[in-house]
Amino acid sequence: MSAPRTQSTAPTATFAQRFSATRRGARLARLLAAHQLAEWGHPHGTETHDTVVLVVAELAANAVLHGRVPGRDFALSLSYDAARGAVRIEVTDTHPAQPARKAPDADEDGGRGLVLVDALAADWGVRDRPGPGKTVWAECRPARHTRPGL
Repeated sequence: MSAPRTQSTAPTATFAQRFSATRRGARLARLLAAHQLAEWGHPHGTETHDTVVLVVAELAANAVLHGRVPGRDFALSLSYDAARGAVRIEVTDTHPAQPARKAPDADEDGGRGLVLVDALAADWGVRDRPGPGKTVWAECRPARHTRPGL
């Protein structure tokens, strides 16, 4: 008779906050994400911290620039799975338009946000949310977790 197996699950830490759909709100989302990552043991200058903060900055900027609906906020949610070393980022806005990754010309000022997210995140996507709008999510993992076997 074998002993029952117990699954060891590390708790998942979470952070969630709503922000005004303004440049100031996007900046505050980035700063609070950076602070939260440091609280979770990923200080400034570490791969996880810098990657997640950049992805948060891009997704929050997109929510403010492209997902803004007057009078509506956007939301940031972070969750950290210590067992996997993964941070999941979710940015929710109320605009119905879906984001589109494009390849901007070299002389264009913008349009590289989702290209950066695609390059930095292990995975990302968009899902509908209850009510109007969508949630753009990304998952970031340290390099040792992104490609099994390497």
